[in-house]
Amino acid sequence: MTVILAVSNQKGGVAKTTSCLSLGACLAELGWRTLVVDFDPQGHLTLAAGYEPDEVEASVVDFLLAEASEADLRSLLLPTVMTNLDLLPADLRLATVEQSLTKREGYEYTLLHGLQSLTPLQWDVETLPREKYDAVLIDCPPSLGTLTILALTAAQWALIPVQCEYFASRGLLRLLDVIDAVRQHTNPSLDYWIFATLFDVRNAISRRVYEELQGHFKGHLLQTVIRLDTRLRESSMVGEPVILYAPRTRASQEYRDLARELVERLQQKESIE
Repeated sequence: MTVILAVSNQKGGVAKTTSCLSLGACLAELGWRTLVVDFDPQGHLTLAAGYEPDEVEASVVDFLLAEASEADLRSLLLPTVMTNLDLLPADLRLATVEQSLTKREGYEYTLLHGLQSLTPLQWDVETLPREKYDAVLIDCPPSLGTLTILALTAAQWALIPVQCEYFASRGLLRLLDVIDAVRQHTNPSLDYWIFATLFDVRNAISRRVYEELQGHFKGHLLQTVIRLDTRLRESSMVGEPVILYAPRTRASQEYRDLARELVERLQQKESIE
């Protein structure tokens, strides 16, 4: 079964896109056939994966606007520098599609239907994997609008990076309210995990916020903590996942640890069910 995770936080600057690409690359390194979906109008995931959003021939926008067929959706996928890791890119037009989408009946399921048609199929394109994806990670926009609703409706899990700073908890509670609303209306099985990013062990506020996360979200908090590391920014600038750009750095090890913890949690859930 393909697991779909929506990497979401309406607050910008929390390492959401970096985490989406880094975690996707680490899952690919573990042998998981992985697709990362750029669902943010800024196109930062597309850029971090090595493509210019202004120069891609087609993107997820073409699927959303045209209600494309299975073959059309597959034709939008791009390979990355990582084996087992592919990209569904975005471009700047994504910022303009929300109004047209909401005019359609059942628009909340648009992305879900596209991914459902995509993941069980064999590939026709030689540069892409010939088996279905094991994991799909959706990089959501830093907002709680229509695109985020589509992503949360498509996902089994919301994966929430939280920066350990003063206002983090307030933004997190707003997102959890949206997750509850999605559960009630479009996706009753949606659940979530939280993980800490940009953690500065020298900073008292960082330590305090993390302690609060441990106290309030124990069952939903992943144990792996992603600390500050300038190599993460550098890897995005060169269009490579950090585990390729700087494979022996702390950031690479922590994202590898996060991927392994995530796999273990998913396997535990599967064995229980």
